[in-house]
Amino acid sequence: MKYPLVSDLAAEGIPVAVTCRVLEIARQPYYRWLVHPITEAELEEAYRLNALIDAHRDDPVFGYRYLSDEAADAGFPMASRTAWRLCSSQGLSSSISTPKKGKATRPGPPVHDDLVQRQFSIVTEVNTVWFTDITEHHTSQGKLYCCAIKDACSRRIVGYAIDARMKATLAVRALDNAVANRSRDGAEVVGCVVHSDRGSQFRSKKFLRALQHHRLVGSMGRVGAAGDNAAMESFFSLLQNNVLDTGPWATRQQLRQAIVTWIERTYHRRRKQKELGRLTPIVFEETLLSQAVELAA
Repeated sequence: MKYPLVSDLAAEGIPVAVTCRVLEIARQPYYRWLVHPITEAELEEAYRLNALIDAHRDDPVFGYRYLSDEAADAGFPMASRTAWRLCSSQGLSSSISTPKKGKATRPGPPVHDDLVQRQFSIVTEVNTVWFTDITEHHTSQGKLYCCAIKDACSRRIVGYAIDARMKATLAVRALDNAVANRSRDGAEVVGCVVHSDRGSQFRSKKFLRALQHHRLVGSMGRVGAAGDNAAMESFFSLLQNNVLDTGPWATRQQLRQAIVTWIERTYHRRRKQKELGRLTPIVFEETLLSQAVELAA
């Protein structure tokens, strides 16, 4: 902007008319700028940029699209193109570089040790170890994402969240839902190990704060080792075969309702599992509770 230069030269005694003529700018806009040095559009852009910077500080792995979503949640919505322009001007980019064609995505660093070590079958108490992961599926309206949390002992899906965007808040909502469901049943979850892969949602500061808030313990598998979270892979395989791949889905709401119905009615209450002694997850937990009451009597 040339107006500050005109102002500085005017302070040194050079007429505004002369400076404007040399710089080939009109005088009237300059005088309006003197009254309001910062336009409303510039002020709004500054607020948007601050929101993007704050979001990037919380989640450095997010690119400009996810940062735009976070800024909108903070009250500063903008077009993706605007977010890209502002992020580019400040060098805000994902801490995970874009992979070259034919190369796998570079995994992010772990924020927890692997406390499970694939010891899935030795968990004999509920709310001792939870597994979590995120799956996605296409609809005619776009992708739908589901983050689920599974109890290692009972195989019950203790909490889940479904959304059109795969953000850190999706994982946080699933965790909050799991804790709320268990608390409603009167169970204690403090100290429970929550095991995940190295997805950015589970490494985000929002998810780490949620773990700390609920006094849960984080755990992460190794790079490129799908077996480290095989418990969730097996559940999502069932979900894929029984719901997701049963036909085309016209709307996200239609698929959302189908997922919830299958989890709550079929998986929890009708599907008997060999590992649970041919019981359903709900009946298995009721059996454990009855045994605990008998032992305490």
